[in-house]
Amino acid sequence: MSGILLQVVQFFASLSLLVLIHEFGHYITARIFGVRVEKFYLFFNPWFTLYKRKIGDTEYGIGWLPMGGYVSLAGMIDESMNTEQMKQAPQPWEFRTKPAWQRLIIMLAGIVMNILLAIVIYAGILYTWGESYYHSEDIKHGYIFNERAEALGFEDGDNIVAIDGYRIGNINEIRERLIITDRDREVTVVRNGEEVAIAIGLKELVSMREDGTIADFCKINVPFIVDEVKAESAREAGIEPGDRVIAINDTPVTGFFDGRERLQGLANTEARIAVVRGGVDTLQLNIPINSEAQIGVVTDLIQPRTREYGFWESIPAGAEYTWAKVVSYWEQLKMIVNPETKGYKELGGFIAIGSIFPEEWSWLSFWSLTAFISVVLAIMNLLPIPGLDGGHAIITLWEMITRRKPSDKFLEVLQYIGLGLLLLLMIYANGSDIVRLFS
Repeated sequence: MSGILLQVVQFFASLSLLVLIHEFGHYITARIFGVRVEKFYLFFNPWFTLYKRKIGDTEYGIGWLPMGGYVSLAGMIDESMNTEQMKQAPQPWEFRTKPAWQRLIIMLAGIVMNILLAIVIYAGILYTWGESYYHSEDIKHGYIFNERAEALGFEDGDNIVAIDGYRIGNINEIRERLIITDRDREVTVVRNGEEVAIAIGLKELVSMREDGTIADFCKINVPFIVDEVKAESAREAGIEPGDRVIAINDTPVTGFFDGRERLQGLANTEARIAVVRGGVDTLQLNIPINSEAQIGVVTDLIQPRTREYGFWESIPAGAEYTWAKVVSYWEQLKMIVNPETKGYKELGGFIAIGSIFPEEWSWLSFWSLTAFISVVLAIMNLLPIPGLDGGHAIITLWEMITRRKPSDKFLEVLQYIGLGLLLLLMIYANGSDIVRLFS
C-alpha cells in the first residue's frame, strides 16, 4: 500500500470512529430522556445514501459525503432542516417538549464523549507504551541555534530552561511554546552557569513560523565525541576513544547529528576526518565510510527518559494529558482569530488533517493522532456558532436563564446562518489545502 493511500485509510478510519462516538453521545442521551431518534448517520447523505436500515423508530445509514455525521432528533431544527415537523402539534417524544436541562445534556453529550474518548486513548497509550521524552535537565551541552535564533541573541551551547517563567521539562515544550503563541515570549537560558533572559517579539515568531525557520530554531548539542571504536577499519585509520570530530572533508561539524547528516552520501568512500585529541591536538585522518554511511564508532548520546504507567496510574495521567491538549488547541484557536499571528493562513481542511498521519503504519501514531483530533472535534463543536453543539447549548442556556423559549422561526434562521458560516469556513480551509498543495 502506497504512503498516501495509507494516510487516506488512517484518516477515514480515525474520522469514522470519532464521528460515531460523537453522535452516539447525542443518540444515547436522547434515548435516555425519551426523545425519538429518527436518523443516525455516519457521513452526510444529500440526494442519496450508500446504505440504510431502519430498526424501530431509527434509520441507521452511511452517507456518501465524508464530512462528518449526524443524529436527527424528532422535534428539533438541525442539519436536516425538517421544518414541516415543527408545524405539527408537539409530541411527548420530541426534543422540543423536553425540559431545557435535558436538551442541554443531549446537546453537550457528543462533546463529552469526544473528551472521554481522548482520555481513554491517552490512558491506553501511556499504559501500553509508556512515555518517552528528552528532559531539559539531561541536555548537558545545550543547543545549537540557527541563524535567526543567533540574530536574536542566542549562542550555541545555551541551555533553554524556561519560557515566560515556565520551567521546561519535556524539551518538546520549547518548540510548542514558541510556535503556539499570540504574544511576545521571554526565553531564559543558562549560559556559562548564569541565567540570561532573551526577548522574542511576536512579529519575529510569526516571521519564523512563516518561513519555516522555527522548526529548526534549536537542536540538541551533542558533541561528536568517540566513545568506542567498533570498526577495525576506523581503528587502523588511527581514530581513538575520546577523539572529537570537528570536520568532515574540510567542512566543519557542529555536533553528532550534523556529522551524521554530512556522512550521508559518502557511503563506500573514504573521507578526511578532522579530530581533536586530548583537547589540544588536531589530527587529519582518512577513514573509510561503510555502506551505511558510518565510520564505525559509537558516541555517548543523550538517552530519553522513559516512564511506565500501571493501569490505575494511566487513567489520571490520560486525563491530564487530554487537558494539556485542550489548552494547547485553545491557544491555537486564539491565534487563528488574532490577525497579528496570521494563524488564519495555516488553517487547513481534510488534506491538512490527513497529511499528519504517517506514511507507514504505526498503532502508536494512529491512536495519538486520533486522540488529538478527538480533542479538536470537541473544542470545535463547543464554539458558539449556530448549527454546532455549542450554538445549540448557548441558546438553551439563554432559555434557562431568561425562561423564554426562542421561536421556531428564530431557530430556523439561526440554523441557516450557522450552516452558511460553516460552509464558508469549510470552503476556505479546504481551498487553502488545495492552494498549498499546488504551490
